[in-house]
Amino acid sequence: MNSPPLSTIDHPIIRHIANMANQAALRDTASYDTGLRKFRVFCDVFSIPESDRLPASFELLHSFALWAATDPEPSDPLLSAVGSSASFEPVSVGVVRKYLSAVRAWHIAQGWPPSLSSSDYERIKWSLRGLENLQAGRRKPLRPPISIAMLTVIKAALILSDPFDACVWAMASCSFFGMMRFSEVSVTSRSAFNPSKHLTRAHAFFGHDLRNTPYARLDLPSAKTARAGETQSIFLTEQGDLCPLAALRNLAMVVPALADDPLFSWRDSRGEIRPMVKVRALERINSMLVAGGWGTSFGHSFRMGGASFYLAQKVDPEIIRIAGRWKSLAYETYIRAFEQISSQHLANAISS
Repeated sequence: MNSPPLSTIDHPIIRHIANMANQAALRDTASYDTGLRKFRVFCDVFSIPESDRLPASFELLHSFALWAATDPEPSDPLLSAVGSSASFEPVSVGVVRKYLSAVRAWHIAQGWPPSLSSSDYERIKWSLRGLENLQAGRRKPLRPPISIAMLTVIKAALILSDPFDACVWAMASCSFFGMMRFSEVSVTSRSAFNPSKHLTRAHAFFGHDLRNTPYARLDLPSAKTARAGETQSIFLTEQGDLCPLAALRNLAMVVPALADDPLFSWRDSRGEIRPMVKVRALERINSMLVAGGWGTSFGHSFRMGGASFYLAQKVDPEIIRIAGRWKSLAYETYIRAFEQISSQHLANAISS
């Protein structure tokens, strides 16, 4: 690997402080690992030598951005011919920008200057705008929110005495009623679990509010919308047969664990505690939704489903905003959620 230029004086104390600062600066970058992983996939696909990956040139990063955002048109003879070898897995332009930010952070953390100038960014943005225009008519429809009916089917199909299924159910119930991102209840890989970033058993609290009503509080040590070092809390209340409090208690009984172990974890055949990997949980959930005729869903559908449910119950949107930890009223979020319950408010108005 190429050696970066010095960015501090060559003294062990200063180097130590700089290293600590680097690690702390990366601590709250949720998309850092994903962006770098995608960049490495791109470099492997196109056989980019290691020496050309760090520092990365404008030409390389421009190419990476184009590849990451391209959704090949089947009628394009060249792209359809090389599609499998080029391993296209298109993401949105907004996500590509996050990937580029991750590569930029990687350069800085490794001691290199930022990888792109402002004029470089403008050129890449121009290309991405063109791809958006080309692919505008081929966008996949937004995934629908998880509904109470879907949540009921998921619970009924799971074996709650099984460690894996008990964990999946706790994740589904808490994500829905707590309006949580699925990435907040899961990890990208077993080795990715970090107690300073992910929920542990010690981050879950049970109590009673001023009305003596039971509730649970999950304290997220790191969140997408939180500042560095800021804890965000999710509040869960009793919800009948689909209750997240009962799901958490069942998980604690079926999968006993230590305080520093992952909150959403299961035990394998050897008795080892394992954090739940996002793709594994969604595979299990999607298999049940497909069997029920709903197709597949993404993790964010639980967060959206919870907002839809509370809107249907006429909960104040401001309460939903606070409970869901949205920074604003999230207009587009509520419009999508309102679609699911519009008839409750608007249907048959003429008859009255």
